[in-house]
Amino acid sequence: MSVSAFISYLRLEKNYSEHTIKAYQKDIDAFSSFCETQYEASSITHIGYPLIRNWIVELSQSGVSNRTINRKISSLQAYYKFLLKIDEIKVSPLIKHKALKTEKKVEIPFSEKEMDALLGENPFNDDFEGLRDKLIIDLLYATGMRRAELVNLKLVDVDLANQTLKVLGKRNKERIIPILPATQQCIEQYMVVRSSLKKVQDNSYLILTKEGLKIYETLVYRTINKYFSLVSPKVKKSPHILRHTFATHLLNRGADLNSVKELLGHSSLASTQVYTHNSIAELKKVHQKAHPRSKK
Repeated sequence: MSVSAFISYLRLEKNYSEHTIKAYQKDIDAFSSFCETQYEASSITHIGYPLIRNWIVELSQSGVSNRTINRKISSLQAYYKFLLKIDEIKVSPLIKHKALKTEKKVEIPFSEKEMDALLGENPFNDDFEGLRDKLIIDLLYATGMRRAELVNLKLVDVDLANQTLKVLGKRNKERIIPILPATQQCIEQYMVVRSSLKKVQDNSYLILTKEGLKIYETLVYRTINKYFSLVSPKVKKSPHILRHTFATHLLNRGADLNSVKELLGHSSLASTQVYTHNSIAELKKVHQKAHPRSKK
């Protein structure tokens, strides 16, 4: 009962996305299954830290990365924090837990040259799917929005007169993002072919499949992989790398960190600062070129 109450709490009070809620549910179910099969524990509400530690050991021995283990334990921490909130327990079994050490994750953004090669050379067809795919990539790069935000973008969110988009981000937090003239042109070209679809089943959404349905996150991922494979040798090609690219390129060209934070929809600067490490190399070049003592 407490697990179902926790899931309802995430959905109704915390306004978490269904994707996030499913991740929490999966982690908690996995731990519950472990406790039941290994220790015949019918509930994980009142358990001690040794069981959690044994689960961590089993996960590690099964080849699960420390980063993934930390994420799973984070789900449990949120669950036990909820139990404390409703007075179901008095002390969290994770009160003294310390996260496992992980290697710093470095994500390499696409270069400006790679972006120019793709959007400049225009390998997109002039049919519906080609113009739609170009719009997907252009919007992600030009606005820095998340994949889920792109998927859920609606026609009413597009204000071409003021060259802005209204985006519904995490925790149902809205933000307004300006769009470039080139992006506006992509939207206008796409809308022409969109209007020619024979059947539109989800008319409220901006970007659709050729069957007239709302696009889905896997389609966005496949689109990024397909086109960036033409211009980039990077192993990781994903919508998040495009978001990373957006932030890095803005910072490289002197954008204010607070402004980038607002565009990305981050709640704190700490989340935005992860994108600054790629900008340091550019700052070094500027510093060495401009500083009076650089040649002495």
